[in-house]
Amino acid sequence: MKQLQGLLAFVEAASAGSLAAAAERLELTPAAVSKSLAKLEAQLGVRLLQRSTRRLALTAEGERFLDKARLALRALDEAVADVTQSATEASGRVRISVGHAFGRQWVLPLLPPLRRAHPGLVIELDLDNRPVDLLAEGYDIGIRGGFIADSSLVARRICALPVALLASPAYLKRAGVPRTVDELKGHDCVAVRFAGSTPSPWRFAGAGGARGRAARLEIQPQPRLAVSDPAAVLDLALAGCGIVQAGLHHALPYLRSGRLKLLLADRHDPGEREVVLHYPHRRYLAPRVRVVVDGLLTGLADARDLHLTVRDVLAELPGAEASAAPSPVQPLPRRKTSRSGSDAAASKA
Repeated sequence: MKQLQGLLAFVEAASAGSLAAAAERLELTPAAVSKSLAKLEAQLGVRLLQRSTRRLALTAEGERFLDKARLALRALDEAVADVTQSATEASGRVRISVGHAFGRQWVLPLLPPLRRAHPGLVIELDLDNRPVDLLAEGYDIGIRGGFIADSSLVARRICALPVALLASPAYLKRAGVPRTVDELKGHDCVAVRFAGSTPSPWRFAGAGGARGRAARLEIQPQPRLAVSDPAAVLDLALAGCGIVQAGLHHALPYLRSGRLKLLLADRHDPGEREVVLHYPHRRYLAPRVRVVVDGLLTGLADARDLHLTVRDVLAELPGAEASAAPSPVQPLPRRKTSRSGSDAAASKA
């Protein structure tokens, strides 16, 4: 703002009644104040102050201009005070983008305590499975899972993202339990497929359970059904539609209840996936964003189920992995008896 120094010189000189007093208030020399005032008058094309060796006097134009100049400087002071306060207090709007299933299950429960702790916050949570550009779309925080590529954004790891093969007992009873990777090819599968992408391949360690990359096997599923939401794919698995590959933390309630079973847990090797929290800037991060970042990371770190592995689940739930589907129980043949024998037994009873 080119006129700022001149406005300050004019208002202080008019209030103090002299250039020397204005210079003292502004911590400048009288010559600097006089020069700033002269530049302002030149830019406006009018004289604001009549100056003499003894006193200053406002011109008619100066009197009209003084009130407006004071209002402008007061508005500037308020703007500076507001920004300074926002740099120390957690208040204002924070926009978060997170996938639908993860957001509903893990992020939503953390928002009420954040709002109670910081009443000045306004939190907007967008539940959307599409890729988002945080900077272009005006988000403060993004949470995504999978194979996270390098990014110019600040990335804070939330947890690993173990993925498992799952199916319902009803489906396994009907189609059989796959014992080898090759047997999977004969099964129905349901996949997660986001817009513009193909379903993630199913990856397995080589024979003997080796975890080396060279020994990996990979199957590209050909799904009979595909959906764009990780929670919806579990709904289809529960309905007996086939085998799914899904995040372990989404499937935990169904594994604990026995409504889903793990498949080929000793061979399935999907790779190192993770869930990451992103935000655009580390330096001068606004307090409103910082308290939300810290609150989410602390709350998600304390969520025990988010940090379980497939091995943990197998130890906790010995029956979580599918076993051979039992053959239907055949009723015992009824023993034939004569009516007289039955009557005799009844009379003895």
